[in-house]
Amino acid sequence: MTNKRGIFDLKKDPTGSASEFVQKGLEEYGLEAKAVIKGTLVAEEAIASLVAHAEKSGNLRVNVKKFAGSITVEMSAPGSDYSLTDAMTAADVILDTDVGDDMLEEIRNIMLTSLADGLKFSHKNGYNNIRITIEKNRRMFLYLTLGALLAGTLLGVMLSLAGPESVNGALNGYLLTPIKTMYINALKIIVAPVVFFSIVTCISGFSDLNELGRIGGRTTLMYFFTTLIAVAVGAGSFYLFRPGTRGGAAAAAAASGPAVPSGEDVELSAIDMIVDIVPSNFIRPFLENNMAQLIFLAVLCGIAVGLIGKYSEVLIQIFEALNELFMKITAMIIRLMPVAVFCSMASMVIDLGVKTILSILGMFATFLFGLAVMLVVYIMLMMLLGRLDPRPFIRKYAPVMLQIFSMASSNAAIPLNMDVCGKKLGVSSKVYSLSIPLGATLNMDGTCVQLMVFALALAKVYGVTITGSTLLMMAFTVVILSMGAPGIPGAGVICLSVLLEQLGVPTEAIGLVMGIGPLIGMFLCTCNCTGDTVITTIVAKSVGELDLDRYKS
Repeated sequence: MTNKRGIFDLKKDPTGSASEFVQKGLEEYGLEAKAVIKGTLVAEEAIASLVAHAEKSGNLRVNVKKFAGSITVEMSAPGSDYSLTDAMTAADVILDTDVGDDMLEEIRNIMLTSLADGLKFSHKNGYNNIRITIEKNRRMFLYLTLGALLAGTLLGVMLSLAGPESVNGALNGYLLTPIKTMYINALKIIVAPVVFFSIVTCISGFSDLNELGRIGGRTTLMYFFTTLIAVAVGAGSFYLFRPGTRGGAAAAAAASGPAVPSGEDVELSAIDMIVDIVPSNFIRPFLENNMAQLIFLAVLCGIAVGLIGKYSEVLIQIFEALNELFMKITAMIIRLMPVAVFCSMASMVIDLGVKTILSILGMFATFLFGLAVMLVVYIMLMMLLGRLDPRPFIRKYAPVMLQIFSMASSNAAIPLNMDVCGKKLGVSSKVYSLSIPLGATLNMDGTCVQLMVFALALAKVYGVTITGSTLLMMAFTVVILSMGAPGIPGAGVICLSVLLEQLGVPTEAIGLVMGIGPLIGMFLCTCNCTGDTVITTIVAKSVGELDLDRYKS
């Protein structure tokens, strides 16, 4: 941390000299000229307000700090408490020309809004204190999340190897798991309203329904295309490495594994899946977080809003306001992500144990290889179909992948994916408000890889022969299962049990891999969400709804 300190006598009106001190400090820290000017102007305004309410017998103290890539200006002066926003008069500092009161107010509002999250005021022990964040470290959240990931894993390993079982159980049951569960629940409560209001807002903004059909059609086609690729990648990965030891200890381990949910009651009929898209009432999709039904309702309402005449504008404003409300709630929840990541990783390692995680390393490594291939496929699609440089995407989306990793839920990650599409990648809300929720329902590339690899590996363990026709039947089943699987933790276990039963593999075989189900879920969810965002970006580029300047910046 570096710190530049300045002390100024309040008797001599130090506004000018203190502002100059701030400007020089910001320049020495290597800020761009625009950031220096903006920071100096806001600091000068804040200094002027402190001086106007200060006791003239004291000193104004100004610190310009740089810590972990973030640059802040801190200032304090003795005086009585006051309202900073009422006291700041931008015109006296910024402009040398005479302007009207309306213009002064507008300038003040623009300045305060631009630094709303970075301007903090407090009164303590007779001193007024102002802290201005001039530049935040854009990678700080990434560092915090990655640090939490590593720290949680390390704590889990230490407790799993050396901690008493009673202590581990108490810590996991009364602290780690409840925090993780509360965080995931907090995300889940906003999934339904975020999906519904974002899609309604998106569709109601289309003046031409043909444009809506064009975007939706391209998105669906691209999702189906990547799903087929994922099935081929999963099968290819298995036949390349052929993980799984036939018979003996492996089968015994499977047979002694934990009880698993049966797939007997899971319906594979494509007709039933289509029929289920239309809900029997308006409320149930919200209560059950049924993405397919929510999307249907949102599309229906979005189209209707544009067709009801004089009330359309009022309803559009209401839906836009509600959309902004839930997006803001999402941003508030996401700030706590590092805490949830730490608890999630520590809990997982304590639950599974190091030995369990290592015992099926072959199958798991093959699965990870398949996901890595899918990431390469996504990059190739961006280059060949989207004609985009993938490097800005990788740089901006890598931190988000770490956050999604800890969620293990495509549905819970919907608000996060929509946020990064709009704010970092430059995708129009017309596209991402439709494609991201749709992808959480239809695009399960990671799940396809998982089902193919583990089903084939467990079939090998139990000596089940897979013929060419059986493989084709598997591929069709996996596509149906992936499109119908809910985007929630543990959905892959149900789907895998269905597939094993169809292949003639005993359902208890899933016990061999169920122990690391949470870890598998984290990786496949990351792949699923990455695919959603890649396809969204490609579709946005193809329909002219991608801000290339923001994407490349």
